[in-house]
Parts: sequence; structure tokens; C-alpha cells
Amino acid sequence: MHLDELMTDAAALAEIGSRLERHRLGRNWTQARLASEAGLGQATVQRAERGESVQMTSMIKLLRTLELLGGLDLAIPESIQLPIAELEREQRRTRKRARRHRAAAPAESQPSPWVWGDEQRPSA
Repeated sequence: MHLDELMTDAAALAEIGSRLERHRLGRNWTQARLASEAGLGQATVQRAERGESVQMTSMIKLLRTLELLGGLDLAIPESIQLPIAELEREQRRTRKRARRHRAAAPAESQPSPWVWGDEQRPSA
């Protein structure tokens, strides 16, 4: 069974517990040995394997002891790269227009006054 967002919390915990049990049995360890190796009580291992809630530190100890802790890098990456965020970053980097460079004007010439453009010009 795959873990996904549509699973209930209870179903996800049950699947994680089942996986922990399979890894423990794959090592041919008893619950008592896993508990001892992890520095936990046997009741904590039993709760975790039954899919009941255990403290996060207990889960970390179990995963470390079973050499599964590195798997959390896949489940919880350091950062997430959303495609839309990367696109927005790229668009900010891309220039939209060229800068306007003014030609050097002679010192005596004055710029014409700015106008809206909808004023009527005096007829000649």
C-alpha cells in the first residue's frame, strides 16, 4: 500500500507500523531487541507497530535503529522547488525593456515642457 494524502491518519499510521514490523522481522529481531537497540520500551515498539501514535523522538530512534532514517529525506525534502515559483523568479530576472539613453544635449538648449498631449495647439 502506498502512503498518500487521501489516507486517513489512522490508515497512514497503520501502514507505517506495518512497514516498521516488516523491517524488524527482516532483521530477525524481536520487539524486545528493537526496543533495546533503540533505547525504548517494548511497549513503544508495540504501539508503533500497531499503528498507534508514538512520540516523534521515539519514531526517530526506531527509524535510526532500523537504518531507515535517511528515507525521510525523500519524504520531507529540505526545500521544495515549485515550478511556478521558479518561473516567477526567472521572469523577474528577464529584462522587459531596454533602458532609454538620452543623447548628450548642447548646454544651451532647454528641454521642451512636458504636456499631456491632448491640449490644443494654437493655430498659426
